[in-house]
Amino acid sequence: MVYDLNTSKYKGMLLVVVVLFLVCSSAYGQTNVVSQLQISGTKRTKISFIEKLVTLKKGMELDSVVMDQDILRLKKLPSISHAYYKVNLLPSDQCTVQYVVEENFTLIPFANLFSSSNDNFAFRVGLQEFNSFGQNITLGAFYQYDNYSSFGVSVRAPYLVTSKLGLALNYNNFTTLEPVFFENDTADYRYSNTGFELLALYEFNLFNRMEFGFSFFTEDYAYVDGATSADVPLNLNVDKHLFKFIYDYNGLDYYYHYLDGFRSQLNFQYVGSTDDNLPEFLIGFNDFTFFKRIGDRGNWANRLRLGLASNVDSPFAPFTVDNNLNIRGVGNTIDRGTAMIVVNTEYRQTIIEKNKFVLQGNFFIDGGTWRNPAGGFDDLWKSENLRIYPGVGLRFMHKRIFNAIFRIDYGYGITKDGDNGIVFGIGQYF
Repeated sequence: MVYDLNTSKYKGMLLVVVVLFLVCSSAYGQTNVVSQLQISGTKRTKISFIEKLVTLKKGMELDSVVMDQDILRLKKLPSISHAYYKVNLLPSDQCTVQYVVEENFTLIPFANLFSSSNDNFAFRVGLQEFNSFGQNITLGAFYQYDNYSSFGVSVRAPYLVTSKLGLALNYNNFTTLEPVFFENDTADYRYSNTGFELLALYEFNLFNRMEFGFSFFTEDYAYVDGATSADVPLNLNVDKHLFKFIYDYNGLDYYYHYLDGFRSQLNFQYVGSTDDNLPEFLIGFNDFTFFKRIGDRGNWANRLRLGLASNVDSPFAPFTVDNNLNIRGVGNTIDRGTAMIVVNTEYRQTIIEKNKFVLQGNFFIDGGTWRNPAGGFDDLWKSENLRIYPGVGLRFMHKRIFNAIFRIDYGYGITKDGDNGIVFGIGQYF
């Protein structure tokens, strides 16, 4: 059958089809304009602060990509445990957008219990407010007893100047008993570090930020007991200065205590000195972390830490092998080096999750190797420098209190001269 489109009948049908096509195309191409942005759920966080931080503004076209990024940025704030958005379509291509936030409790006391390098009881207690003045400014102070008393205060305001620029200021008066290793012997020194640090904080975008600044401080080493050497002074008091650069790529997604994604944190420092016994040096290390959600209650966490420093032949080498930094169960400051490779991997499984309380169990493997001061890179492959510590742990969490994670881990060494021990702390190990 042949249709004659020149007839009036089929001309009318064609016109109807064209009109319907144009109407549908026009409707599909319409964009909604945000007539109002509402912020709800805030208790202590200032609405003006959130409005300054987010990209979506009144009068902009509705854009789900922008809103998704805003929500992720809000979830990265210490004051917010969770966030989401709602859209209400209005006539005349208008809409209202509501950002709903669930706030954390942010005035957090903390306490760490551990053993000192000579196996004496040691502890650190402190208090931090992560949302001072409703502007996500962190104010903190701590007191530590580790054979000697120490204290410190800090202020961190990442959005003090603009939505991208802020400042941080720290003061520490830190004293502890430090083991010093030389000629296959060990000595204990009373180590003090007193000084202040000023940093500028800049956020390029949602994923990239940097810190740069300087500090002036004094290091003091005073011999207590142990081996001695003619090449190692019994007392040192050295004024130092430090320039620091940190670059952080944070591609993590957050859902309460669950993490997913990749993060890279580079820390590079130049340390100048006024004494050849504690010479100037460069030091840099990078933490690569990767997290993967496993089902509804599992989280696989991984960290690779690579570190390199000036290879100075000194018993005061900068990288340490330590319970609280890199390998659980190994003990507190049992060795030092000028380069390191550390791998931590653990699986975290939520056992109980009721309302705001979470009990999480984990099993882990920590491993690392170090270059000896003035040694070669082949030190990294020598068995005597290798430590591998598997272990298990528990996490007690509160979902609405920022970083309210009490952890306890037990690590057991399976390499040469392996030790074992329990490690307590606040927050995840990494």
